[in-house]
Amino acid sequence: MTALVASDLDRTLIYSSAALQLQMPDVQAPRLLCIEVHESKPLSYMTETAAGLLDDLARSAVFVPTTTRTRKQYRRIQLPGPPPRFAICANGGHLLVDGESDRDWRRVVGGRLADECASLAEVRARMLAVADPAWLLKERVAEDLFAYVVVERSLLPDGWVEELSAWAEPKGWTVSLQGRKIYAVPKPLTKSAAVHELVRRTGAELVLAAGDSLLDADLLLTADHAWRPSHGELADTGWSAPHVTVLPERGVAAGEEILRRFAATAATVAGGMPVATPTVPAPVPVAELTVAVPLATPTVSVPTPALAPETVRPSGD
Repeated sequence: MTALVASDLDRTLIYSSAALQLQMPDVQAPRLLCIEVHESKPLSYMTETAAGLLDDLARSAVFVPTTTRTRKQYRRIQLPGPPPRFAICANGGHLLVDGESDRDWRRVVGGRLADECASLAEVRARMLAVADPAWLLKERVAEDLFAYVVVERSLLPDGWVEELSAWAEPKGWTVSLQGRKIYAVPKPLTKSAAVHELVRRTGAELVLAAGDSLLDADLLLTADHAWRPSHGELADTGWSAPHVTVLPERGVAAGEEILRRFAATAATVAGGMPVATPTVPAPVPVAELTVAVPLATPTVSVPTPALAPETVRPSGD
């Protein structure tokens, strides 16, 4: 049985120094491996144990890095192990095959965005028109697919995100607050749709997933088994689903434990031992994922989307 492992990166498998959460005494801290450098400075890390686990996993399963990062930001990361054959970037907007964006997938994504959503230019203009320079730090467009702004969170007015979300909803867009970043993302642009496409291409019989943010919720719901850490937006909202295991670990220790769970489950599958597969709920539309209201868990079976589509840590998930 082939296992496909689709994992978010930032604050799920890899961590900036600010997100490590090394709460143990210094002498007990794990050895860290730097896996990303940006502007000549180390940016992202994982534990050396996690690096070894990922190396082994990438040789025994179809490992798919699944990120909201742009392709340029993703390519800065040097993950341990063999280079992944597939990767999902821009929240499902780009499906990389051997490092190159798949043109057929881009045509599918572009067609759905044109048919189902207002234009990026309109949504971006609205975001900037209602933003206040007092708390707006910068704004960016990612891959000509979606927009986000970086804000001073302490100055962000209550209700601003909800008001923008209410405006964007009928236009086919969703608004999500992720730390200091506020994203406006087209509804058809999802990680889960791209995963469905890879399942079709690879014939994978089991999907494992992990993530920490609201933009990862549809990915976790699409998987047969999934894990999330005790940090991040999903943890903050108390989000869960029957087949999603909430790990007690936080920070870089959670990344290591997620890889340990991936490896154990994939090894069980490879060994031919049965793995219970729960009924997977239908993906929650991203438009419903807000930090203000806990997310409801649907109970119907997952349909297969026609579209197979950290922070972006755009500078830097």
